[in-house]
Amino acid sequence: MNNRIRSVGLISDTHGLLRSQAIDALGGSELIIHAGDVGKPEILNELQRVAPVTAVRGNIDSEAWASKLPTTAIAQAGAATIYVLHDIHELDLDPAAAGIQVVVSGHSHQPSRTERAGVLYINPGSAGPRRFRLPVTIARLDLSVTPWSVTFIDVLGK
Repeated sequence: MNNRIRSVGLISDTHGLLRSQAIDALGGSELIIHAGDVGKPEILNELQRVAPVTAVRGNIDSEAWASKLPTTAIAQAGAATIYVLHDIHELDLDPAAAGIQVVVSGHSHQPSRTERAGVLYINPGSAGPRRFRLPVTIARLDLSVTPWSVTFIDVLGK
């Protein structure tokens, strides 16, 4: 990817539903990362209209179209090397030792931001159908500030 990228939109667990509010919230992104459980290929086509997309396959992405999606991906954005996978419990490398600064995952539907050993771990939450009482969210990663900023956006405004 491009070393000039400063604004990265993060989305996961759309499960075949891409709300217009999520598209609006991702507006202005220079790169969009989808951390799996896409649900249908049209989701990626719509996201591609906003910005280039890096996407991985999630556990529900089992149809033929999804076989083209990798289970992990690496995106370069600004000074950040971003490792993408669907389920953080399947992380099989030491990101810090591998020179990775950010790990993006989904699966749990719970938005979170943590830092360990100098690596930023982000789960943008679920942007698809509401599950339980969890919010419907995406996240924005701003690489233009130090330290990098992560903002979670409840796309339903609640």
